[in-house]
Amino acid sequence: MKKTLLIAIALIAFSSCKDSKKEVNHNDVETEQVKNEKASIKLYALDGGDIKVNKLEIFSQGDMYIGETKEFEDAFYIIEHPKGRLLWDAGLAEGLVGHPPFTTPNGAFTVTRKDSVVNQLAKLKLTPKDFKYISISHTHFDHTGSAYKFADATWLVQESEYDFITSEKQKKGDNYPQIAMLKNVKKLNGDFDVFGDGTVVIKSMPGHTPGHQVLFLNLKDAGPLLLTGDLYHFQENRDNRGVPSFNHSVEETLKSMDAFEAFAKENNAKVYIQHSIDDFNKLPKYPKYLQ
Repeated sequence: MKKTLLIAIALIAFSSCKDSKKEVNHNDVETEQVKNEKASIKLYALDGGDIKVNKLEIFSQGDMYIGETKEFEDAFYIIEHPKGRLLWDAGLAEGLVGHPPFTTPNGAFTVTRKDSVVNQLAKLKLTPKDFKYISISHTHFDHTGSAYKFADATWLVQESEYDFITSEKQKKGDNYPQIAMLKNVKKLNGDFDVFGDGTVVIKSMPGHTPGHQVLFLNLKDAGPLLLTGDLYHFQENRDNRGVPSFNHSVEETLKSMDAFEAFAKENNAKVYIQHSIDDFNKLPKYPKYLQ
């Protein structure tokens, strides 16, 4: 009897050990899947136009930069993931293509755009219908220009930004028409893991606008990186924690800067300031990509 009992206990223990090994192997498979997805992610940086800031002083709260001008890049991005494509920002208005530079009525900006998004996507044999998501760091005119062409994609937007841009006041302005056709809306309230694996994460960073957001990527070779939206506009702006005069909230902007820098440090993430020509030139020239 004792011998039979010992054999039974041994069999149970062996069976449990086998089940445990199975569970470990299952977890290993999941980890390998995430690794494979991470290896497949690509970041393409596209030219959404050029901006000459004629009145740089508007990018401070005081009298800094009076009489100064600065050239901005207006980049937008494709993020390719095994579970779908995301367009991040959308450049200047497409109506600028084929026309001379245009100066805004207040004289603050002179803008130009050389090529449309459809022409640029054609280099990868893509069309706007090939995108699962579109997300815009915020709804200012220099980030929404091609957005209307992605009406079939799901728009990932902070609820506070959505409420802001669809308000009656904003509907009468120049920023609303480019996003008016985006009807497939997923409203966010805070950070959002786009594909559920931690490789592409939208992070809420309000202040520049009510629902401003930045994008975190974790790439296989390039590692962790952050696209700033308009939290910062140029490197000195980041170094000095400069807040533009037209920001929605100075207090929220400074809090977002603190959160951004802490997150960047914690994740050892490279930072790409989207309007910085230097940072844009650090990225591979489209249609080459960062992986």
